[in-house]
Amino acid sequence: MRFFANVDWSDIGQACLDTLIMLGGSLILTIAFGLPLGVLLYLTDRGRLSQNRVANAVLGIIVNILRSVPFIILLIVMIPLTVMLVGTSLGVAGAIPPLVVGAAPFYARLVEGSLKEVDRTTIEAVQAMGATTRQIVSGALIPEALPGLIAGATVTAVALVSFTAMAGVVGAGGLGDLAIRFGYQRFQTDVMVVTVVLLVVLVQIIQYAGDALARHFTRR
Repeated sequence: MRFFANVDWSDIGQACLDTLIMLGGSLILTIAFGLPLGVLLYLTDRGRLSQNRVANAVLGIIVNILRSVPFIILLIVMIPLTVMLVGTSLGVAGAIPPLVVGAAPFYARLVEGSLKEVDRTTIEAVQAMGATTRQIVSGALIPEALPGLIAGATVTAVALVSFTAMAGVVGAGGLGDLAIRFGYQRFQTDVMVVTVVLLVVLVQIIQYAGDALARHFTRR
């Protein structure tokens, strides 16, 4: 244990808490924005319930632009907007807006892909009973695609873990910030090792929980 003698475990604990808050808050908002965006991409696509080529093209361009911007650049570009929204660009609060903007388009595409895998006969059967588009989405599309939506949320959560680590570059706090300030800038290899191990463990827990939840709803 002599290798970890200089590790401040209280700092590690606070960094873990900050990372979990960033991850939880941004994941909830990512799903809240990404799910309806993915549904709209699906509905307005060619041959779908609310086909609209113009709307689909505009939404697709916006999503593709946001997905193509590297997250580290997005963090910097969004500083003025982040300050306007939450009053600061630093700390946990300052990290959540760019995390959501970076992850929501990614999740929206995963949602769109999951909805496209739903059997058309299921949709047609519900449609034949006189259901509205909203009823079809909430009563057939979402329930049928639920395992895929959960798997997509799991992939997005794992991506958000890496995003939260990158957010440490601009002082967002969390394990990434700790790794940069102490592990890299002060050459404390022990801190770097601890933060990497904790991030790996967090990703494994998220992946295991997401896979288990997806399997549960697949068997229903």
